[in-house]
Amino acid sequence: MASLSEEVLLVVKKVRQRKQDGTLYLMAERIAWGPEGKDRFSVSHLYADIRCQKISPDGKAKIQLQLVLHTGDSTTFHFSNDSSALKDREAAKELLQQLLPKFKKKANKELEEKNRMLQEDPVLFQLYKDLVVSQVISADEFWANRLGDTNHADPSLPNNKQEVGISGAFLADIRPQTDGCNGLRYNLTADIIESIFRTYPTVKQKYCENVPHNLTEKEFWTRFFQSHYFHRDRINTGTQDIFSECAKQDEKGLKSMVVQGVKNPLVDLLSLGDKTLDEGYGVCTTMASTSNSNRTVKDSSNSAIIKRFNHHSAMVLAAGSQKGEMPASETSSTDGNSRDSDFFQPTVKKVRLQETMEYEDLQGENRPKTVALNLKKSDRYAHGPVPLQSQHYTTSQEIINSVNYIQQEMVNYKPNLSQVLSNTTASSAIAALSSGGVLMKAATQQAINQMIPSEVQGELKHLYAAAGELLRHFWTCFPVNTPFLEDKVLKMKSNLERFQMTKLCPFQEKIQRQYLSTNLTGHLEEMLQAAYSKFHVWQTRRMLRKT
Repeated sequence: MASLSEEVLLVVKKVRQRKQDGTLYLMAERIAWGPEGKDRFSVSHLYADIRCQKISPDGKAKIQLQLVLHTGDSTTFHFSNDSSALKDREAAKELLQQLLPKFKKKANKELEEKNRMLQEDPVLFQLYKDLVVSQVISADEFWANRLGDTNHADPSLPNNKQEVGISGAFLADIRPQTDGCNGLRYNLTADIIESIFRTYPTVKQKYCENVPHNLTEKEFWTRFFQSHYFHRDRINTGTQDIFSECAKQDEKGLKSMVVQGVKNPLVDLLSLGDKTLDEGYGVCTTMASTSNSNRTVKDSSNSAIIKRFNHHSAMVLAAGSQKGEMPASETSSTDGNSRDSDFFQPTVKKVRLQETMEYEDLQGENRPKTVALNLKKSDRYAHGPVPLQSQHYTTSQEIINSVNYIQQEMVNYKPNLSQVLSNTTASSAIAALSSGGVLMKAATQQAINQMIPSEVQGELKHLYAAAGELLRHFWTCFPVNTPFLEDKVLKMKSNLERFQMTKLCPFQEKIQRQYLSTNLTGHLEEMLQAAYSKFHVWQTRRMLRKT
C-alpha cells in the first residue's frame, strides 16, 4: 500500500478494474488501485507516465475513466457506486487535470535527455534498438541506471530555464467542433489553459474562486466561452456574467497603459497617426460636420475590436516577459513594457542609442599582439635539426674484390642436402608450418579476419554490447534478498533466453552457413551459461529453503 510518507489526496471506493471491486487512490505522485481485502496495489501509475485521461460519454451505462500511458498501454476504471458514481468520476478527473500538467514538464525533460543521449552516442542507440525495439527488455529497464544524473539534478536548475513563449493566436487556434446536438465542443489542452491563465490573470483568479467550490471545471470553461469576455464587443456586458469584473479590470489596465505610454526613446507611436497634410503645408482647421458624425459612428463600432487587439497583444508580451506568475491584483499596472521603463531613463539614452547602432558581430576582436616569425629557410624550420652521422664509404676496388671472391666460392661449391637438417628437425619444422601448427596461428587468425566482412564484425560487437547490458542487469540482482530482486532475476533470466533465441542463434547460424565453421560466439555462450548456472544454483537453494 502507500508508504507512510505518501500523501493521499483522494480516495474513491467501489471502483472496478477488470470486473474486480476495489478502491482508487490519488496520491501526490501517483494513482493506484487496490482490490478489496488486500493490502497491496494491483495497479499503480506515476503521473509522469500518464499521457492523457479519457472519460466515457454522457449517457453511457458505464461511468468509466481511462488512463493512457506514454507507452501506449491504457488502464480503465469503472465507477460502480450507484448513488455517486458520476460525482466520484468527476472528482477524480478534475484532480487529475490539476496534477498531470505539473508532472508533464518533468516527463518532457526526461524525454529530451533520453533523445540527447541516443543522438550523441551511436553505440547506445544501437543497443537501444537491439534490446528495446526488439522487445528483449522494456524501456524502463534499459533507462533504469542511465538517468541517475537527470533524476538527481539540482532542483534550482528548472527555475533558470527559458520559459516557453505564448502564441499571439492561441485563442484563434481553439476551433470548436459540433457535437451533433446543435452544440459546440471545445477541446482544451493543458498548454492552452496555461496560456489563458498567463495571458489573463483575472481568469485564473476567477478559476481559483469558483472551481471546484461553486462550479465544476467543465461548467467554468463553458461559461467562459459563452461569456462576453470571450466574445468581446465590450458594449453590452451582462451583470450576471462572472467575467464582467474581468472586463472592467482590463479596461482599467488598458487606460493605465495609455497613461504610462512607451518609455522607449527609439519608439514614437505618435508618428503613426493619420495626417491629411504633411509638415510645412499648413494645418487643416475646417472639417465637415458630416465627417464628424460618420467618424463618431465608425469609432464606436471599431473601438471595441481595436481595444481587444491592443490589450491582447500587451498581455501576451507581458506574460512572455515575466518570469513568475503575476497575481491578478497587479493587472492594472501591467503594460507589456513597464519592466523596461528603468532602462530608458534620460541618463542611459545615449547607451541605448549606442547599443542600437553598434553590433558585436561586426566589431574586431581584441587579440594579444604577436610577433611575426621571419624564416630564411623554411624547410629547416619544418623538418627540424638533423644530427650529423659518421658514414663509412666503400671504394670501388673493394667492391670488385668482393665480387671475385663470391664467384670463386660458387665455382668450388658442392651441395650436400642430406646433411643440412636431421630427420627430427625437418619433421618438426613441417608440423610447425602446416595448417594448425605453432607458426601458423597468426596466419589462420588473419585469414578469419579477412574472410568475415566488416559489417558482420560490427554486428558481433553489437551482440557483445547487448549481452553485456543484459548480464549487467542480471548480476546486479545478487544477492537476491528482496521480493523485487526475485521478480527481476526471474525476468532477466527470461530476457537472456529470449536474447539467445532471437539474436545469438540466428547470427551463429548465419556465420556457419555463409563464411566458416568456426564458432565465433563461443565466448558469448560461455557468458550466458555462467549466468544460467548461477540462476539454477539460486533457484535450487530457494526451493530447498521453501521446503
